[in-house]
Amino acid sequence: MANRLAIHSVGASLAKYLSDAYPAALRVQHPCQFRLLSSGQMTTPDDDGAILSLFLYRVTMNEHLRNVGRVNQAPARAVPLSLDLHYLMTVWADGALAEQTILAWAMHEIYRHPVLDESSLSPEAQWAPGEVIQLIPAELSNEDIMRIWDAIEPTYRLSVSYIARMVRIEEVAEDLGNRVVAVRNQWEAVKELP
Repeated sequence: MANRLAIHSVGASLAKYLSDAYPAALRVQHPCQFRLLSSGQMTTPDDDGAILSLFLYRVTMNEHLRNVGRVNQAPARAVPLSLDLHYLMTVWADGALAEQTILAWAMHEIYRHPVLDESSLSPEAQWAPGEVIQLIPAELSNEDIMRIWDAIEPTYRLSVSYIARMVRIEEVAEDLGNRVVAVRNQWEAVKELP
């Protein structure tokens, strides 16, 4: 389980993973930057070269774990918040060749390595040992895609959607010391035996 920085950590980790995995031959042919963008940053980039952007457009409760309690643990501990993160991956390039080549490479890379593990997740979220985030292609209808692009500033760009499943967030409890236990003692005078 991770802390409240987990949502940002997943997007930043995915962008860094793709940037690090981008092959040298493609770097020469189609220089590309990999960025995690907010909705306010989803504008036509002014930079030279192509950009592959990751835009978190939706966060949902994981449908399978939203009501699941902890097994074999004290009921005093809260169940972690289990989330699915919905990303729109978009390539911003001047030409069709660069746009389609970069997108095809990124989709194939995620297809080959659909899991972010401890080695690729950024440490600020304090991920638990063995924690993994699964990347799953998401099917969006044409209407859903158009609604997303209508809601943000630039015109439609070639995009594909992914779900990062399952981000579990659990705040680390602060150490407040030992719990205070109240005990009532009652003292009575005892008669001596004859």
